[in-house]
Amino acid sequence: MPHAIVQQVQPALEFIPPDYQPWLHRLVKLVLPFLLRAQKIQRVEATGSEELARLLAQFQARQVRLILAFRHPSTQDPLVLAHLLWKTIPTVARHNHIPLRSPVHSQFLYDRGIPIWAGQFTGWVLSKLGGIPIQRGKLDRTALKTARDRLVNGNFPLAIAPEGATNNHSEILSPLEPGIAQLAFWCCDDLAADDRAEAVVIVPIGLQYPFVNKQDWHAIDYLLTELEQDLNLSSLLPSSIDDPAARRYARLARLGLQMLTTFETFYREAYGQTLDPNPADPATASTAYPDFARRLQQLREVALSVAESHFNLPAKGSISDRCRRIEQAGWDRIYRDDLDQLSPVARGLADWNATEASIRMGHMRLVEHFAAVSGSYVREKPTIDRYAEVLTIMARAIAWTQGRSPQSVSKLSQRIAKLQIGQPINVSDRYLDYRQNRRSAIEQLTCDLTNRLEQSIQTSTH
Repeated sequence: MPHAIVQQVQPALEFIPPDYQPWLHRLVKLVLPFLLRAQKIQRVEATGSEELARLLAQFQARQVRLILAFRHPSTQDPLVLAHLLWKTIPTVARHNHIPLRSPVHSQFLYDRGIPIWAGQFTGWVLSKLGGIPIQRGKLDRTALKTARDRLVNGNFPLAIAPEGATNNHSEILSPLEPGIAQLAFWCCDDLAADDRAEAVVIVPIGLQYPFVNKQDWHAIDYLLTELEQDLNLSSLLPSSIDDPAARRYARLARLGLQMLTTFETFYREAYGQTLDPNPADPATASTAYPDFARRLQQLREVALSVAESHFNLPAKGSISDRCRRIEQAGWDRIYRDDLDQLSPVARGLADWNATEASIRMGHMRLVEHFAAVSGSYVREKPTIDRYAEVLTIMARAIAWTQGRSPQSVSKLSQRIAKLQIGQPINVSDRYLDYRQNRRSAIEQLTCDLTNRLEQSIQTSTH
């Protein structure tokens, strides 16, 4: 996630064409186990792999066109999916005598912003692995046209995260974007136009990261202490709270309130925003979040409005829609295709404009950290996994406000990457409905995919 403030206007962002290179695929496959261990992922477990192996064999036989729709709770998801396709699926295929040829791989959509904050080398690697960059805040015709062509004619399936961005919650599914349904029906259109008989199939893939040791609370307590220090909170609590679990939750509740109050104070003093005039004192809060959800929603609205007012954008749509719109408006001011036409004075003003745009985009980035936070996630189910997720969100937000990379926050403990391959959806069976009512068919397909991904979460947690 980008943080550094842009000081000068930049040349327009160019489309990075996918350019799959087998040699790089083989190299990354060799180092993949080391990359997973560096992320403290002890092992990868997959349920339903045999069905996916059969579908991939049918894809290679040109009987189906495949979209892999995966949950996106973490930035480690691409590594885990790579392990699934490069290692797990070939092994399952051999054991079950499924005729699957090497290489087993997928092309994928990724956010065009990744090479901006992760570096040009990352963009090069993603391109050479077959990645297709897309600008999420606008109708990116080049990216959509490329993805559509690869889905219809490519040598590999297409992997897409329909949530659009990570939400850092293994047990919460963010609202799905309708683009994946539209892309699937476009594929049906193109196959019909070419008189091809392949079926279009979407495979839902759930992803979660439970701790290996469910009793390793030491790492949780250590991170709680670190965050308390960042916010000048004492770890001392009223002596009346003597149960260790109750004390831990009380510390989390107080930590959340202090963080919320700190940001509220910032927006009051720096931007004159109207927020609750007398919020509860986090220093005395213990086991409850008094009105936390409402205050968090209010803070998100204020932060987004500070950015939207600068770019003259309407405050409409979901949080994700508004964040993408703000991001694109900022990019339009930072990355321009008319730099050679500007006078020195106009160039100086363009730099000024780019710096202001970068600052305003920061408010949107802050909202992204807390987009899926509800305030009740841990209270409803106080597992070590949910504690870890919420505390990691807090730690990354604090790192970001201090100018450090959110990815610099260390992983708490060894985890398992668990994949649940859901029941495939045959989109071709719905093509007649799409021809009759496109909007209704897209909405229904998106709803059904949502249900399948939610089922994958429930299956993994029971």
